[in-house]
Amino acid sequence: MEVVGRRTHGYKFKAPDTESLEGLRGLTKMLKNPGHFQERYGNLLDILKTKVDVMLLNTLVQFYDPIYHGFTFPDFQLFPTLEEYSHWVGLPVLDEVPFHAFGPIPKIPTIAKALHLEVADIKDKFTTKDGLPCLPYNFLHQKATTCFEKSKTDDFESILALLIYGIVLFPRVDKFVDMNAIRVFLTQNPVPVLLADTYVAIHDRTSHGKGTIVCCTPLLHRWITSHLPRPSIRPEPIPWSQKLMTWTPKDIIWFNPSCDPEFIIDSCGDFNNVPLLGTQGGISYIPILARRQFGYYMEMKPVYLILDRDFFLYKKDDANQRVQFEKAWYSIVKKDKNQLGKRSVIAHEVYVQWVIDRANKLKMPYPRQRIATSTVPAIPLPLPPESLEGYQKQLDIERREKSIWEMKYRKKDQEYEAVMALLDQEAYDSHKKDVIIAQLTKSIKEKDAALDRIPGRKKKRMDLFDGPHSDFEE
Repeated sequence: MEVVGRRTHGYKFKAPDTESLEGLRGLTKMLKNPGHFQERYGNLLDILKTKVDVMLLNTLVQFYDPIYHGFTFPDFQLFPTLEEYSHWVGLPVLDEVPFHAFGPIPKIPTIAKALHLEVADIKDKFTTKDGLPCLPYNFLHQKATTCFEKSKTDDFESILALLIYGIVLFPRVDKFVDMNAIRVFLTQNPVPVLLADTYVAIHDRTSHGKGTIVCCTPLLHRWITSHLPRPSIRPEPIPWSQKLMTWTPKDIIWFNPSCDPEFIIDSCGDFNNVPLLGTQGGISYIPILARRQFGYYMEMKPVYLILDRDFFLYKKDDANQRVQFEKAWYSIVKKDKNQLGKRSVIAHEVYVQWVIDRANKLKMPYPRQRIATSTVPAIPLPLPPESLEGYQKQLDIERREKSIWEMKYRKKDQEYEAVMALLDQEAYDSHKKDVIIAQLTKSIKEKDAALDRIPGRKKKRMDLFDGPHSDFEE
């Protein structure tokens, strides 16, 4: 067995304090219509319910690749993407700059209006924590409870959503919702910021080999577990390090059929990748390396995609990269299914060999449990859900897909009927013209025949064509 190539490091992951988390879960039980809340704010309730396996995440970040901004394993790679995060959050990525770190702070009337509160209610409640204005968790929790007691459903849902943003999605300050979380809440475009915070935190902490990774850990957990093999009913107590070093590309669940976007964001502006802006800094990631995760064939090894300089923290942005990142988001380049190529989660041997070479150069953090090979194995289909709730969710997804396809079929059927009706009309008009021409021809012939019966007329008419004309006589 091979000797470990590089040292592993222990990291902490920022988690909401237990009291705030329990308080949030208590508020969610007051929701009269969870479906209505989901329509307004996405899958916040699912994220809140997620139980995070810190050991899994701690093992995962040991595989972080600081050059290609993803996770490189012995012979495959995985990358959190905008489209996958959008799927798990349940909200779309808007075509706009996702986060202005140094933009104007939202005005108190704007915040009050979004929360259905009076300006006087929140004006004196702001306090500065970690250099940012913040609203206390206890204050917002009390306001949410009051709204519930007064049956103000929209008001209650708005405050609950903001609390989840500040305590779970952007958990920087315990027991407070900071201004960055409020900013993102007001834009209603959290997905790019959540992905950016994930990448920035992992990149920054792994470069130092220590510290606390501050990001939405439930979302990162949901993403990575969606790609890992489903555990058996009685899983063996095998360490995550051994599992991740044992699994091959054929064990990975590459593509989730319920996450099948019509297009992906491929690049922005002058970047040949996607620059992300988070609450603490910026970083780029390469969607082309994640094509297998969208169900597309991974052809060749990447060229000219080194990203080691596409990272900065706002407090150390000497090159003013933030402005370049913001500018790039005004020119988003998307690729649809036709442009992404052949449907397949298999990778070309040249690419797999490139990953193996990259893993050898990077050095794996744990002993190898197998020999990495570039031979392309068959890829299994995703495993079915293991719980009644999972089956119900999958059934709901399939019903929605069925409804969408039925709607598309009806639309195409209507288009077909319209075209056929047009063709029938043209055929009818053409036939009508033929009938009229035939009738006119018959009428002309009948008139000619009647005229020919006049004595001497037929002979005179024939003389016009028989015999030479005087102008041509020799």
